[in-house]
Amino acid sequence: MAPVRALIIGAGNRGEMYARFSLDNSERFQVVGVADPGLLRRQRLQQQFNILEKNVFTDWQKAAEREKFADCVVIATPDQLHKGPALAFADRGYHILLEKPMALTEEDCREIVTACEKNNVILSVCHELRYNPPARKIKELIESGAIGDIINIQHIDPVGFWHFAHCFVRGPWRNTAGSSFSLLTKHCHDIDIIRYWLSGSSCVKVSSFGSLKHFVPENKPTGAASRCMDCQVEDSCPYSAKKIYLERAKQGCTGFPVSVVCLQEPVDVENLTEALRTGPYGRCVYECDNDVVSNQVLNFQFDGGQTVSSNMVGFTQEVCERQTRISGTKGELRWSSPGPVYVYDFLTQTSTEHPCAAAPPNRMREMHGGDYFLMDAFVKAVQTGDRSCVLSGPQETLQSHLLVFATEQARLQDRVITINPDGSYS
Repeated sequence: MAPVRALIIGAGNRGEMYARFSLDNSERFQVVGVADPGLLRRQRLQQQFNILEKNVFTDWQKAAEREKFADCVVIATPDQLHKGPALAFADRGYHILLEKPMALTEEDCREIVTACEKNNVILSVCHELRYNPPARKIKELIESGAIGDIINIQHIDPVGFWHFAHCFVRGPWRNTAGSSFSLLTKHCHDIDIIRYWLSGSSCVKVSSFGSLKHFVPENKPTGAASRCMDCQVEDSCPYSAKKIYLERAKQGCTGFPVSVVCLQEPVDVENLTEALRTGPYGRCVYECDNDVVSNQVLNFQFDGGQTVSSNMVGFTQEVCERQTRISGTKGELRWSSPGPVYVYDFLTQTSTEHPCAAAPPNRMREMHGGDYFLMDAFVKAVQTGDRSCVLSGPQETLQSHLLVFATEQARLQDRVITINPDGSYS
């Protein structure tokens, strides 16, 4: 089959990572265009993938004005900029790989789904947890009846103390007005994977509690400065930008998160130091304009009687290493990322370890294989036309997003919200 030709819209950390799938699979996937307002990001992808100058754009609108020259687009722009390119390229007949969240409002999510269905293009939203081998193994074990009927799911999403400070205090997802609420920008993966495991059942009620803790002005230490580079007490602060970024760089670790902070080439200690003196990532975590919650608990009631609790918490040692316990009528399943999965059988009172598949060696620079298998499935779908390869298609993803919006409303309104059969809520 001919390789799938891709246009990358947004050449930041995620856009480049998806593009790198072609480095090991050039016979199946080729990057032929890039659109990004950042000169260095554009140049990096252009050089890495030998993109023709005519296919390099400063913004996605110019690319959309061109006659169609690729099979698909990978949209990895900032969250608030997903809708525009998604609608435009769907109308142009491009298949779409869309970074999560789809969009920041229920109306915009519905509009994207409608546009893709109207134009008969494949839409794959990057809920990579669905493609994560342990998550697939859990789904397989549930469907095999290994633990009987599901009664309860307990799930934890540990964001990580430094990761939360990087992304949700200093970084692009810190402020609801500038991005969105943290349940949508972070924990939508987890709500989606719970729905995936419980497919065949629908959520009928939800409640939620959460708040912003610790990263507020009144917790600023005595004597602390507005920037870590000038601070006399930063050595006693676990959230010091010097610790999170400079110490990594001095050890030669210039990938994420250092590469996000330092936008000047080369990514070295000198340029990083200047970025911390002047940029957003050098700010004191107690003097940022952040307002998103740092911990949230979610409670779901499904129509089959199953109950679910899911926790998103920023103050953890682990970074995004999920933990899950699923209680069934015949056994119990346990998983701590990255795996394996364990099943305890009530009848035999024995525990069985279930190894999980691993992604082949690749240069995508991501953990546990979810992103690799997501790309693999999307490319297969575009090549063959078999949309069943995509586990996170338009309607499935829309229902997950609607549940995210309902759950946040439950927190804001401090009440139990009823979910209607079509995913709307009241």
